[in-house]
Amino acid sequence: MPDNKPPNSKSDSPYRLREHFLSVPEVALYRLLQKMTGEHYVVCPKVALTDIFTIIRPNENVHFYNKIFRKHVDFLLCDPKTLKPAIAVEMVKPIARNETRANDQFMEELFFSEGIPLVHVPLGENYDVNDLVNLFTIAVSKTKNAPRHAPGLVGDSVPMCPVCGKMMVLRIHRDGGKGGKKYYGCMDSPRCAGVVAVD
Repeated sequence: MPDNKPPNSKSDSPYRLREHFLSVPEVALYRLLQKMTGEHYVVCPKVALTDIFTIIRPNENVHFYNKIFRKHVDFLLCDPKTLKPAIAVEMVKPIARNETRANDQFMEELFFSEGIPLVHVPLGENYDVNDLVNLFTIAVSKTKNAPRHAPGLVGDSVPMCPVCGKMMVLRIHRDGGKGGKKYYGCMDSPRCAGVVAVD
């Protein structure tokens, strides 16, 4: 008998919809964040770090990309008009007073370096508004004077090819009078001969 089962049916696919997109503690915090922020912020859950941060000179800084790849922040509060990230919220397990977790420290330093407050909220199923307000106040005050990277500085990003407009790749001259010196070459080389010198 012919098999009339439609292609990619549920029995054939290894994919299944998660029963819950957010856990019980995440839902509780999400609802409270919505009440707290009202129309002042858009609350976005489970935002990938690679959607928030970009890596300068990515071909040179693969190690730094790997540190944020497949990581996310639990909630990101964004400006309702521009959707620019304003405050990040990370749910953390309670730790001993003198204990520090490498990942928590990395996340805090990452957001701090860009002047975005990162609020650490102890994991739980119920949250108190006053406690959250205190945590937000502490995080905002810590980052108020945080250094910001000025956009557009020389060396701050990979140049675009002056010939075709594609991204360029850092290369090294192998021979000739420029042997050993770095330069940016078009990623479409050798079809595109675009080159930018590195001072």
